[in-house]
Amino acid sequence: MARKSNHNGKRHTTPQSLNGAVKNICDIMRRSNCAGALQYVPELTWILFLRILDEREQHEAEAAAAVGAEFTPSLEAPYRWRDWAAPDAPKRRELETGALGAFFNFVNGELIPHLKRLKDRPNATPRQKVISEIFSGIERTRIDTERNLLDVLDKVNEISAETVDPTHVFTLSQVYEGLLLKMGEKGNDGGQFFTPREVIRAMVRVIDPKIGETVYDPGCGTGGFLAQAYEHMAGPNNEKITSPDQLETLKRSTFYGREKDNAIYPIALANLMLHGIDEPHIWHGNTLTGGEIYGGLFQDAPALFDVVLTNPPFGGKEGKEAQTRFAYKTSATQVLFLQHVIDSLKPGGRCGIVLDEGVLFRTNETAFVQTKRKLLDDCDLWCIVSLPPGTFINAGAGVKTNLLFFTKGQPTEKIWYYELLPPPWKDRQGKMRPGTRFTIKYPLTLAHFDEFFRLLPTRGDSEHSWTVTRQEIEARNFDLKAVNPHRKNDEDTRTPEELIALIRAKGREVEEALAALSPHKQS
Repeated sequence: MARKSNHNGKRHTTPQSLNGAVKNICDIMRRSNCAGALQYVPELTWILFLRILDEREQHEAEAAAAVGAEFTPSLEAPYRWRDWAAPDAPKRRELETGALGAFFNFVNGELIPHLKRLKDRPNATPRQKVISEIFSGIERTRIDTERNLLDVLDKVNEISAETVDPTHVFTLSQVYEGLLLKMGEKGNDGGQFFTPREVIRAMVRVIDPKIGETVYDPGCGTGGFLAQAYEHMAGPNNEKITSPDQLETLKRSTFYGREKDNAIYPIALANLMLHGIDEPHIWHGNTLTGGEIYGGLFQDAPALFDVVLTNPPFGGKEGKEAQTRFAYKTSATQVLFLQHVIDSLKPGGRCGIVLDEGVLFRTNETAFVQTKRKLLDDCDLWCIVSLPPGTFINAGAGVKTNLLFFTKGQPTEKIWYYELLPPPWKDRQGKMRPGTRFTIKYPLTLAHFDEFFRLLPTRGDSEHSWTVTRQEIEARNFDLKAVNPHRKNDEDTRTPEELIALIRAKGREVEEALAALSPHKQS
């Protein structure tokens, strides 16, 4: 069967070309009542999603026809991209030549309401339920004029799997992730939903989820951990997949998450589907209170999971409604999330979690100590990576954070610590100074983890790594903060008398210099 192409044939053969195409779309949106990333990214999400969905279902229909199988599309005319959005779409031509405002009336009055109602159909498919949830928070397009909307559609129509050269260009999902990161940049107030991709990749590599295991993120944001876990498990070009059953398992029964934010939840669904996860099982609601907005995609989810990868919110406060659900009562969101994670793991299950420094060192609140004791009693906390300030700088967050890795089922006997530091730098005098923090100009990269991964198999000691026993932790009342015993501090050993004499001598030098520069000095 020959497939009718619905793009203009322009190919993107460099990352700059594809990123440039996306930037052009964003430029149109910025002049169309979508000034910032928090406005234009959600708008572009649903438009781009419908474009890729239509292309994917065309391919699936062809594959089914080739083997004589039936295929039921999620969308039918006139709601498919090829019907209303592509430049040569019949419904689009009809609307463009119709009454003034006809195109907006179709998009806002027919298309969006139809897509939102798909989940209510009898025997709605999992994909139809996902489509409805992606549109759950959309009432109408944000774009201000039909002309601007049509310009956006034409530009999006040029982006497809057929126009992207996969040997030279980032995949479309990577480009989309770059777009999502703009929402989390400093000043956009979206940083709470974003974890640096280098941190995510490192954590996924450490935990190493395998096909057949379930992966869960109880505060999934835009789905970064789940998407990266899929890429890790499938491998480049799906090279780790050895059978159709494995592919089906990955796409339909592997990835689970929870997200409460109404604007971020549909973006997570779209992001995961763009990565190739056909059935992202994301529960919409408050993980800690159990308050559900929509749980239809989470039906038949397992009670316990093989892998948890997560970065729970820092600094949040929860009321009694949430606290009553946990053994150790506290308003600290991240401590409640840690309890939830421990309770969500299977015996033998593995976790990688980002926690702020306060959780590790605080010993003045009972719930903090009790939760850390439970962690060490129920799990083998085998590694803590101390991240420097500035790791989350591109998301507008300067909080000091740590990565904790543990396995449920055996108590902790010892913890291997690794202190990740930025590379040294030269000051104005050319003297090398130790790196202390990452900056926007010099951000964290995966290469900064090279020594960590080299030492990880043996968990050996080095200038940046050391081991602490359970007894030492208990003696510190479960203070888990990383304190590098190998760090050499430049300590000033001069006595107070010596320092006072130095200050006086410097003072005399200043007075003499000022006297020499005085215009009243006699020649």
